[in-house]
Amino acid sequence: MIAQHSTTDTHLGPFTAVVDADGAVLASGWTPEVGELLPLMAASLRPSETRKALDLGAVSKAVERYHAGELDAVDEIPVRQRSGPFRERAWATLRTLPAGAPVTYRECAALAGSPEAARAAAAACANNAAALFVPCHRVLRGDGALGGFRWGTDLKAQLLEHERS
Repeated sequence: MIAQHSTTDTHLGPFTAVVDADGAVLASGWTPEVGELLPLMAASLRPSETRKALDLGAVSKAVERYHAGELDAVDEIPVRQRSGPFRERAWATLRTLPAGAPVTYRECAALAGSPEAARAAAAACANNAAALFVPCHRVLRGDGALGGFRWGTDLKAQLLEHERS
């Protein structure tokens, strides 16, 4: 499979997305380097080749709109990730979390159908290849602390602040 990638400059830094031929996001994050994103994908989804595009259509527009303050702009963009049943449920659950209303890992686990699986919810966030489109930045530790974030806790704090305003 051949995928396309593009980087958008945002006020939070460069944001790169990798999409398949159907326009579904395979991986994304705040980096200018597509090479940082490819290893995050499930092997069964990893493209044999990626080609740089100036624009990814609806995906690029959604990234621009989100960063401009239209926080639900990414909600309808299709995402394709593969893992075990709980992680896939957790990722689907993350896509339902409204901007500006973060939850704890335990709450995320409960919403995904396994209330005692807080660590598994944290692992789902840590292994999320499609940052922003699957908003793992909206999940906090039980004590309200930020917890981890692949793209840095400073950026996680900025994203949460962006969503509060």
